[in-house]
Amino acid sequence: MYSAITTSVENAILLITINRPDKLNALNKTVLDELNTAVDELYNNNAIRSAIITGAGPKAFVAGADIGEFQGLKHSEGMDLAHKGQYIFKKIEDSPKPVIAAVNGFALGGGCELAMACHFRIASENAKFGQPEVNLGLIPGYGGTQRLTQLIGKGRAIELLITGNLLDAATALQYGLVNYVVPQDELLAKAHTILEQVNTKAPLAVGRCIKAANAVFDHTKDGFTEEVKMFGECFATQDMIEGTNAFLEKRKPNFQGK
Repeated sequence: MYSAITTSVENAILLITINRPDKLNALNKTVLDELNTAVDELYNNNAIRSAIITGAGPKAFVAGADIGEFQGLKHSEGMDLAHKGQYIFKKIEDSPKPVIAAVNGFALGGGCELAMACHFRIASENAKFGQPEVNLGLIPGYGGTQRLTQLIGKGRAIELLITGNLLDAATALQYGLVNYVVPQDELLAKAHTILEQVNTKAPLAVGRCIKAANAVFDHTKDGFTEEVKMFGECFATQDMIEGTNAFLEKRKPNFQGK
């Protein structure tokens, strides 16, 4: 089905692996199209509760875009490419099912943007993050200027954007760009451990937590109003009834996502 990514499902967790290790998993048109299809599967398959995105091989998560595809593009074609990347990455960000980026090496340019579109990031000790597009006479186009600023603050973000410098994993942790740094051979296990815990929670409530948190950065919405609305919506779910009953009966809840 796929030529540039691989997917598998274990314990209701979808693992999406960008699979171009000979090209350091660089993003090209095929990767973006297949990633879009895999994210649709995440949304639509009720047997899947959460996802991990990672890269094949020991060197790179995604080391950037496939620059060869940029040559010869005109103004409007560049905008079309950015719109496509932003559309797919926003779909990841807006997923009601949590998505962790397991960053196993270089996450540069479009790779850093992909990692930042996920709900949070876990990095291996050898990971490196950066937006070095200025070295190509470009800026990030898949949301990088916006999400980097949201995640680490304006001053640090602008410094990284205009110098093209890279962050090592320890600095990324200090800046709040990643939640954890672990040895590379423990990376996927750490992501699975977190998501297996999340998968025991009420799916509709998990999705609303993500949606409400995203509303902080959506200037078309008032986050507090969204929170009130979604808090109220939870009272109309079977999961809320099950969760409160289980708490009062001192037993584990059995959530059905209804």
